[in-house]
Amino acid sequence: MKKIIFTTIILISALTVTKAQTKHKSQLIAPKIFKKKVGTIVAGKNRNYYYMDADKASVIYLKGPGTLKVITRAQFAFDNNEYQNYDVLYTIDGGKTQKFRVKGVQRSKKAAFQNGKTGVPAVSKSFKIELSRGYHNIEFKLKDNNTKVIARYIFYPEKAEKKQWISYSPSGKTEPVELIIKEDIIKYYRFSKENPLTIDINGPTELRVLTRIENHYHMQGKINYRIQVIEKEKVINTYQLSSKRSEVAVYKKDKSLIPGKAREFAIEVPRGHHQYKLVLIDESKGSILGRLLIAKKDVKLEK
Repeated sequence: MKKIIFTTIILISALTVTKAQTKHKSQLIAPKIFKKKVGTIVAGKNRNYYYMDADKASVIYLKGPGTLKVITRAQFAFDNNEYQNYDVLYTIDGGKTQKFRVKGVQRSKKAAFQNGKTGVPAVSKSFKIELSRGYHNIEFKLKDNNTKVIARYIFYPEKAEKKQWISYSPSGKTEPVELIIKEDIIKYYRFSKENPLTIDINGPTELRVLTRIENHYHMQGKINYRIQVIEKEKVINTYQLSSKRSEVAVYKKDKSLIPGKAREFAIEVPRGHHQYKLVLIDESKGSILGRLLIAKKDVKLEK
């Protein structure tokens, strides 16, 4: 009997640890662009918030998958007791603008500004943004500046779902480039603004895109670059990526270049047939390398 109880305890403990490992600790995130900070006191604890603006975008960079929680508060003047309304506009990877609307918010009785002259914070109103695997840039703006609004950003990372991934070839004329990565030969494809990477694919599925900047020996430090995903002449997403020289990857043949570290984003492909073009929109960067991966279980969609 004791042996059964002991075994049960071990199983429960193992399940608890496994569940706990699926999510990482939350991370407080500060905007990289427009980061005007204001200190608050919420339930006796100091909290940093950041102002939002209708003209200047607050930009956050994250690596998914995970959930971004955005906690917003209006700012009341001391002599203002009226309800406040405001709209937060946000875009993910340059996609469609989305809106978080707050109506009839009132002053908080549990929050205050650390600087007693700033005014009074409103009751908090929050929303969540689910992010897929890969790198993301999220821009936040107010619809107007009629109401002052502050925000706090908390990211909850998650482990990516385990899948079997296999290489997926682009369509059209492409220039293959072989890299040696940890003794394995991996095929990438070179593309640029003038020669985009064309992809024909059937959904629903998830397409992983790994990109590497092509470094010359004189290029140092981090290099920023942008890639657009275009379908039927319409820009679906714009990814802002940053990379530096890889320490493990080299070209199999061309020794005059150094590949950058891989930077990944994912395209969620809806049902049906789709043709995408990947375009490097920074002319000064020359060309870039791309590798495509699709879940093995979705290969049947391509037949």
